[in-house]
Order: sequence, then C-alpha cells, then structure tokens
Amino acid sequence: MRRDDGIGILVLESLLALYKRRNIDYLDFGTASFGLLFKLQEYTEVLLIDAIDAGLAPGELSIFDLRRMRADKLPGVISSHELNLKSIFELARKFKVKAKIYIAGIQAQDVAMGEGLSPALADRKEAIVKEVSEFIDKEFVKV
Repeated sequence: MRRDDGIGILVLESLLALYKRRNIDYLDFGTASFGLLFKLQEYTEVLLIDAIDAGLAPGELSIFDLRRMRADKLPGVISSHELNLKSIFELARKFKVKAKIYIAGIQAQDVAMGEGLSPALADRKEAIVKEVSEFIDKEFVKV
C-alpha cells in the first residue's frame, strides 16, 4: 500500500465505528473499479473519501461537489485505484450518473510504498473524521 493513500479507508472505518447513521450506506471501494461507477447509479447523493494532491497543507480536508468541477481543475491524482477522480468525473458524465457526487479529498504527504500514515496525516486523522461526520450531518442526514 502507498502510505497516505490509505487515509480514505481509515476515515471510513472510523466513521463506521464512531458516527454510523441509519439510512446511510458506508461502502469500501478502496480499490475503486468500474463497480463503483455502477454502484453510483443506485444513489442520489454520494460522498467519496480519498487522498488527493492539491497543493494543500498535509492532512488538510477539502470537500467539493464533483459536478461543479471541470476535469482540468480536479486535484492531482495520487490514487493507486483502477479509477481515479478524473476517471470517475469523466465516466460519470459520459454515463449520465444522476447522483450528486461529493469528494472529501485529504491532502497526502507521503505516498511512497509502505505501511501507516505519515505523521502529519496521523495527527489530523481524528479531526478529519469529525469534519467529514459534520459534513454528512449537514448534507446527508434528513430530519
């Protein structure tokens, strides 16, 4: 595994353990493939959590609406997944995916092969989980 590239799965696991909500599906597409694209068709709103390279401070979280982005303005791809953000963006448009797709991008610091997060991401992990949880409450939890 590439060190900080695993932050999305770690955040998902923490959300499941600490902030699980009813009527929200938590899915692990850690090795995102075309199955993810087809799964997106089943939802009206989706939040994908992944490491990005956007020139932010290590561990900084940026949440954005994929539909409001242009492909050439997407954060840099560092993902080792079969589908990266740019691919998801392009294929979602091509296949007319109706789901509103949000990206919770976390700036990686170290994507070298190895285990464990870089110190910067390890230090910010709990804060990132809390920020993502608050976003879920605001955008996905319907009262």
